[in-house]
Amino acid sequence: MFSDFAFGIFQESIEKYHLLDRVDQPRENPYPAGDISHLLYLKNWIDTVQWHYEDLIRDPGIDPVAALELKRKIDASNQERTDLVEYIDSYFLDKYRDVSVLPSASINTESPAWAIDRLSILALKIYHMREEAERQDASEEHRRACTEKLSVLLEQKKDLSAAIDQLLDDIAGGKKYMKVYKQMKMYNDAELNPVLREKRN
Repeated sequence: MFSDFAFGIFQESIEKYHLLDRVDQPRENPYPAGDISHLLYLKNWIDTVQWHYEDLIRDPGIDPVAALELKRKIDASNQERTDLVEYIDSYFLDKYRDVSVLPSASINTESPAWAIDRLSILALKIYHMREEAERQDASEEHRRACTEKLSVLLEQKKDLSAAIDQLLDDIAGGKKYMKVYKQMKMYNDAELNPVLREKRN
């Protein structure tokens, strides 16, 4: 199943990141460029770094200048994440380009890559919730609450994985068809963001 394949790569990326556990560590991808494995690993690596950016920026004692710099990094990371989701959807568009779409075929509410994006974030939630559930310096009450939350996350993983695999099967069988819209994020575009446009002029 594709969802198991993807989740395994996400786990590999998360575990590799946490060997050093630094947002500024070198980005190393063990998979060949152009391969779907490369895209999935890179996607989760970006998500993992951004997860920790989000932790850092919530430090109530953070220096305002450092916070602004970090916010810029988060914005850039969001843009890269969106671009990569679109690359992954391009992979699926190419993979299924010769499928004969049935007359009764319908479109899905989200593309395969955006569902896989949610699976990548879910992998991070599971990793960190498991850490909390096993944290020995936390109270028994804390560990118990986190164990219950982890159980819910694992159930969510099962459901989301099944939905992703069903969607891909339906696309492969012509029961669903892909129609991908670019996200068209406006806040990074100097032509579309009025603040950036004003500063440029």
